[in-house]
Amino acid sequence: MSSIEVDVIRLLGDPLRRHIVELLAQGPACTCHLVTDTGAKQPAVSHHLKALKEAGLVTSEPHGRYTYYRLLPDALDATAQGLTGLAESARLRADNRRECP
Repeated sequence: MSSIEVDVIRLLGDPLRRHIVELLAQGPACTCHLVTDTGAKQPAVSHHLKALKEAGLVTSEPHGRYTYYRLLPDALDATAQGLTGLAESARLRADNRRECP
C-alpha cells in the first residue's frame, strides 16, 4: 500500500473525520452544515477538514461568502483497491506458512 493509502486509513480511524467523510459522501457542505450535523465545535471541524484536504480526500470551493467542501472519491477508491489487494493476497497465501529456523 502507498503512503497515501495508509494516510487515508489513519485519517478515517478518527470517528469525527469518518463522520465528516460520510456526510460529504451525501454531497458538498459548508463548515456550518458539518458543525450542525456532527455536533462538534467549529474549530474541531475546520481542523479535521484541513487534514482531509491535505490528504487529498476533500477539496474546497468558494460559494459566495461560504466555502463548501466536497469529497474526492478517487482517494477512497485507491485505498479500497489497496485493501482489496491485501485481502486477495491473504486469501491466496493463507496456507503458505513459513517454517521456523
